[in-house]
Amino acid sequence: MDRRDFLKISANVGAAVIPIKNATAANAKESKEFVGVLVDTTRCIGCRSCEVACSVANDNFVPDIKADNALAKVRDTSDKQFTVVNRFKTEKGEVFVKRQCMHCWQAACVAMCLVNAMAKTKEGPVTWDGDKCLGCRFCMVSCPFDIPKAEYLSWNPRIMKCHMCYERLQAGKKPACVEACPTDTLMFGPKRQLMEIARHRVYSHPDKYVHSIYGEHEVGGTGWLYLSAVPFDQIGFRTDLGTTPYPEYTKPFLVSVPLILFGVPALLLGLSELTDRKKEVHENQGWTKPGVEK
Repeated sequence: MDRRDFLKISANVGAAVIPIKNATAANAKESKEFVGVLVDTTRCIGCRSCEVACSVANDNFVPDIKADNALAKVRDTSDKQFTVVNRFKTEKGEVFVKRQCMHCWQAACVAMCLVNAMAKTKEGPVTWDGDKCLGCRFCMVSCPFDIPKAEYLSWNPRIMKCHMCYERLQAGKKPACVEACPTDTLMFGPKRQLMEIARHRVYSHPDKYVHSIYGEHEVGGTGWLYLSAVPFDQIGFRTDLGTTPYPEYTKPFLVSVPLILFGVPALLLGLSELTDRKKEVHENQGWTKPGVEK
């Protein structure tokens, strides 16, 4: 075997190995399961222990759950409270529902972030990095669940929301709200397992639950899943979101971005060069505008 044949064979082997390595890496990445939380609203008693645990874990405002009468009205999350429990009067009586970031599988806030300050972690939670944030707040207006909130009263405002206690997850712990729940309303684990449990409950008790799991398909799927005894629109959930991930709607725009960024400047540069060239030709031929002496 001469040197040329050896190099040719080596190149072919290398070209064959690279796809194998890439495929192996892709399979390893795909094997990593996102985690989430299953919320069974039929078990929630409105104790709001999750609110307190969340606030303590994130060094936020700790509500006085015994005296603040917060359940008297429907509340939204804020920059000081990443989760809230609301009470709804339904056809089957009172239902208590915990609300927080849904941690979408293909999050609109992540797709709209220009600098990757809002990011989808390999474990599943959607987190925010203040060192990267430009303060554009596109994440706030893009979220279909109206979750990210800005610290408007701070001299250095941050984007605040539930991050599923990402630091606790890295330490092998459950989210603080899940750990504090006394009624097993909240269950933490891989989404695949949570879906199996949710389906088993629905199929085993068809008269207890509506035959739907909120978060299974909404906006492409979310990290938080919900079971309910009544239709979800009766307990504050949007049911008009569809099943398409919101980032999919931005694809036509993103495809046009390279054309705008590179095509238009190139066109203008070309026109400028043609104009300069035309002027040079005219000057060499001794041409001047009418009424202008040479």
